[in-house]
Amino acid sequence: MLIFLNGCSSATIKNGVEWPIEDFEYTNQNGEPFGLADLKGKVWVANFIFTNCETVCPPITANMARIQRMIEEEGLDKVELVSFSVDPEVDTPDILKAFASHFTEDLHNWHFLTGYVQKHIEQFAKENFKFQVYKPEDDDQVIHGTDLFLVNQDGIIVKYYSALDVPYEELLSDIQILLKQSD
Repeated sequence: MLIFLNGCSSATIKNGVEWPIEDFEYTNQNGEPFGLADLKGKVWVANFIFTNCETVCPPITANMARIQRMIEEEGLDKVELVSFSVDPEVDTPDILKAFASHFTEDLHNWHFLTGYVQKHIEQFAKENFKFQVYKPEDDDQVIHGTDLFLVNQDGIIVKYYSALDVPYEELLSDIQILLKQSD
């Protein structure tokens, strides 16, 4: 039996998913509209946080800042970061901008989003990211998962990772795979 190996085989993302994201347009930390159309043709990493979180959100945001530095060091343009607030009635654009300033001074490719009602972000996260978000009544803390999501140039989630124990090298490798697929 003869076996021919193709030296041109392209790398693929292992343990991937294929979850399309519905169109959206929210408000970023500058008070400007920002949505899926602004991310078309770009690879992006998404997460869910809120600014008065007492537990996981500060380390998750610090990890996103590290991802931002890593993609910058690797020269990976066309990569954006998106942080959806899960407490939109509290997290105004100004509050999000102040929160972001604790982690980075560079927001050219990092978008903190708000401008929707609580029930909407809960439904949006569940339907698009398979991700639970819930704000109990009479509580200022929001219950939510701790994943981050890699989204391709067509707005499809291709993989998710722990946002607390980020596999940085795997994430960077997966980003590079997506960027090469669009070349």
